[in-house]
Amino acid sequence: MNLRSGLVILVMVLIAAFSALNWSVLMAPTDLSLGFAPVKAPLGLIMLALIVALAAVFLIYIVVLQAGMMSESRRVAKELKAQRELADKAEASRFDELRQLHSADMQKLLDRIDQLDREMRSAIEANANGINATLGELDDRIQRAGTPRLMG
Repeated sequence: MNLRSGLVILVMVLIAAFSALNWSVLMAPTDLSLGFAPVKAPLGLIMLALIVALAAVFLIYIVVLQAGMMSESRRVAKELKAQRELADKAEASRFDELRQLHSADMQKLLDRIDQLDREMRSAIEANANGINATLGELDDRIQRAGTPRLMG
């Protein structure tokens, strides 16, 4: 229980105690004027009834205000949830887009690596053929010079 609720309950208890202690005075009939006619009634009881009526009006006001705040809170919570879902969907679509870009870049990179591999193999094969041709030419020269053959 918070401080305000405790204070309201304390005031209500004090009013009830005051009324109980002075019940005979509150019930004493008095001449009252309603503006259009005089009436004989207990003024204390009328004032006590007005206090109870005012408390009831304030209680109803508080309940209506609290209900409105709860309704507004639910509405804001729903909007917040919808915005969060929208943001999550946008983030997911950005991740999908990033994944697609990454896949495309990776495919380009793999294609380039394959191309470089083919070019390197071709260059190695050309160098091997050139070395073999040079060795064959040297072997032929050596054979023509009359020395035994190196390869073969």
